[in-house]
Amino acid sequence: MERIENVDILVGGQLKRGTLVVGEDGMIADIIETAGEGPSNGLLLPGCVDGHVHFREPGLTQKADIATESLAAAAGGVTTVLDMPNVNPVTTTPEALAQKHALYKEKCLVNYGLWYGITAHNIEQALADYGQPDSPHRDEICGFKVFLGSSTGGMLMNDQEKLRQLFQGTQRVIGIHSESEDIIRKNREKYLALYGTPEGDVPVEFHPKIRDVEACMSTTKLAVELALETGAHLHVCHLTTQEELDYVAGLHAAGKGENITTEVTPAHLTFSQEDYKKLGTRIKCNPAIKRVQDRDALRQALSTGKIFSVGTDHAPHLLSDKQGGALKAASGMPSIQFSLLSMLKLVDEGYMTLPQMVEMMSTHPAQLFGYDDRGVIAVGKRADLVLIDPTRTTTVNKETIKSKCGWSPFEGMTFNHRVAATWVNGRKIYEA
Repeated sequence: MERIENVDILVGGQLKRGTLVVGEDGMIADIIETAGEGPSNGLLLPGCVDGHVHFREPGLTQKADIATESLAAAAGGVTTVLDMPNVNPVTTTPEALAQKHALYKEKCLVNYGLWYGITAHNIEQALADYGQPDSPHRDEICGFKVFLGSSTGGMLMNDQEKLRQLFQGTQRVIGIHSESEDIIRKNREKYLALYGTPEGDVPVEFHPKIRDVEACMSTTKLAVELALETGAHLHVCHLTTQEELDYVAGLHAAGKGENITTEVTPAHLTFSQEDYKKLGTRIKCNPAIKRVQDRDALRQALSTGKIFSVGTDHAPHLLSDKQGGALKAASGMPSIQFSLLSMLKLVDEGYMTLPQMVEMMSTHPAQLFGYDDRGVIAVGKRADLVLIDPTRTTTVNKETIKSKCGWSPFEGMTFNHRVAATWVNGRKIYEA
């Protein structure tokens, strides 16, 4: 048995000084409270459950791979990752899913789950194989992912009748990438005509104007209406706008939409469109980093229960892929290694309490995806743990970055804490 001694343990929403005992089965065997005199050896939290990652394998391994990105996850205190389907081949067939499972079982350092991509052509088989309580392969996926706007991977699904068929046909979590392709196309033509370069591009500062508030709000409203009508569980991934936030929160305040949850990313909580001047395409992602008021509204919502979960949308690209402007540069950024530290910074700044942060990064996503054995520290739960050292800082630079792509939008930042160690299934897999 391993003992993690003299640490401040977050148990039941409260910090308790003591020793945590890990059993031979990788589960938490005991939590022994002590008097708590003198300095502790750190802050022990449940490992983060990141419901939104892109580890780029198979097919895109020049950018990232399962081994490198799961190491970055471990270095960031993330002990479960749920990988998205837009790889190559896309995870939209049983064969592609089986291939991906084999890769993850071989290479992944942390626990994992896989999203299954929905297109206009695979709904019937997807619902039969994975969508029902008695489906034969139900446990092979964590949920269904639908791209209502185009993004990396070419999985756009904008057939509303097919979308309705999906919502009517399952109680599985349906995660959406919410942007209207029609609105994006019109905006693209408008800004190309006004500000287009000879290369057929526009400056990156126009990215949030092309993928604007209306583009997000229109498809979120469409999906919410379908969820209200059918009772399907809708999970709005990477929420970016004050309007969407207020819309969903208004439903909840009126006693509606208990089946609708929202996710925000550390990037959208950290950056605003003012940061394009300094960081350029390094913070280009879909949906776009938008207005200061959007970032600030999302931050203010962290303490109110309006945000259900935090997921990184960790999406590495080589810096060579990020060349160009709003239309040419690849969208997406690596973020998983510094997600917990960036959220602890927001705790320090008073946007939420530590227990609220842990709920959004660990407890809630574990509950949402049915991982009842993790997300909290309690006897009998999986010993997926992260030890935070509040006495040491972390400066993000080339030497500290674990992701294969070798860069981070957080470069140059110094965080007030350090991830000292991470345990997965009771085994220490990372130590700083």
